[in-house]
Amino acid sequence: MKCVRCKGKGIIYLKRHNAAFCQDCFLYYYNNQVKKNIKKHKMFDKKDKVLVVISGGKDSMALWHILAKEGYNVTGMYINLGIGEYSDKSQQVVENFAQKNNLEVIIKDIKKEYGLDIYKLSKLLKRSTCSICGSIKRYLFNKIAYDGGFSAVATGHNLDDEAATLLGNVLSWEEGYLARQSPVLESTHPKLVKKVKPLYTLTERENLFYVLINKIEFLHDECPHAVGARSILYKEVLNSLEEESPGTKQRFITSFLEKGRKHFQDVYEKVELKECSICGQVTTTDVCSFCRFVRLSNQNTEN
Repeated sequence: MKCVRCKGKGIIYLKRHNAAFCQDCFLYYYNNQVKKNIKKHKMFDKKDKVLVVISGGKDSMALWHILAKEGYNVTGMYINLGIGEYSDKSQQVVENFAQKNNLEVIIKDIKKEYGLDIYKLSKLLKRSTCSICGSIKRYLFNKIAYDGGFSAVATGHNLDDEAATLLGNVLSWEEGYLARQSPVLESTHPKLVKKVKPLYTLTERENLFYVLINKIEFLHDECPHAVGARSILYKEVLNSLEEESPGTKQRFITSFLEKGRKHFQDVYEKVELKECSICGQVTTTDVCSFCRFVRLSNQNTEN
């Protein structure tokens, strides 16, 4: 098996491309994918301040590493969601990487700073912990980016993530979510910061190769609340299709972005945005979900 680029010995085979790479040429391919995605979608440039959302997993660690290596002005951001040992271990991974590579990182602890407990909120609101976490993370990503003057928020969403999300949204015909699914979510309000996904054409497996080759520490554990999530089922279905027809995931995403997404834009434009009467952040209601969480937590503590 020869490397498709240098004709040396190939050690990494990417079935969807029907191509093998040696280690150096794989890194060239990986770097080129990221740079091409950033340039094609005008995500940001080297003068922009970019907030990179870090979980401690392989995808976000790969993103943080490659953007820093390529000379982008990046700051990492980690949110400790109070998920026991999982959160403590992932925070340690993030802090170790920042210290080792002399990178700036912002750490937010929702329990210490805001008095929020996702388990108590889940019980009080009768909502899943994943739903609570998602609301908190989206709020803090944007608030920290806006307050810090960042041009973009970058996340480590990969091809597998994007394909699974698209499949779920198509199966339920979630028109609003279909309208917003894109490698770039442009700002639609002065207080909303652009969101970007530079790794959206790279798979979980390719991100794993990248962190292993570069000896990047990452958290191997999955979030304990991910067990049973529909996204995992959708990934398994897509993996089966991919095995039978390599490139299925990429075709699915690419075709939707080029041909399908435009048909949902009228739904996107109907969303009415307001500013929260308490914190001033963007919401679709008078009081944003984050402020409702804080208010509920305070009331519950007082009682």
